[in-house]
Amino acid sequence: MPINRRDFLKLTGATATGAAYAAFGFDLAPAYAQARSLKIDRATEVRSVCPYCAVGCSMIAYVTGHQAANTKPTLVHIEGDPDSPINEGTLCPKGASTMQLALGGSAERALRPKYRAPGADEWQDMSWDEALERITRLVKDTRDDTFEETDDDGNTVNRQRGFAFTGGATQSNEEGYLAAKLMRALGTVYIEQQARV
Repeated sequence: MPINRRDFLKLTGATATGAAYAAFGFDLAPAYAQARSLKIDRATEVRSVCPYCAVGCSMIAYVTGHQAANTKPTLVHIEGDPDSPINEGTLCPKGASTMQLALGGSAERALRPKYRAPGADEWQDMSWDEALERITRLVKDTRDDTFEETDDDGNTVNRQRGFAFTGGATQSNEEGYLAAKLMRALGTVYIEQQARV
């Protein structure tokens, strides 16, 4: 009887599995049952709202160990809420990636401010105090150098066009409001918010 390679692999795989089961007494039923269960089977549903933009898409976060003794709550899954009239269970690509925001993102993410001097090819760590001092000094100097009280026609404008501001999509409405108010107080003309995209 001729046998091809595929039949040979099936036959030897089945024989090895059967021999292991018979010789060692493995019961594969619990393993198969575990593989078929979802990671959210024993998780608690927690309703939430997407943190990215002002649309307010509803989300369901699944947490294991929620309010249980001697356990640490662990976020295992996030999905859109199908009962929401706003998003009807769908999420945009940013909303769908909320797990990365909640769990801290990549292990390669920078945890300290970094600075690369002009002409240098390597980044160097700096402290938060040094970074904030440098940013504050550059903002102040740029504003002073580029501030215009009046335009060419003599109209009062009180503006600066030396730097722009772009808000991040993870800002809350309150943070966005305060940031925009600060930038307008500095006379910044170019203000944009990433969450509009």
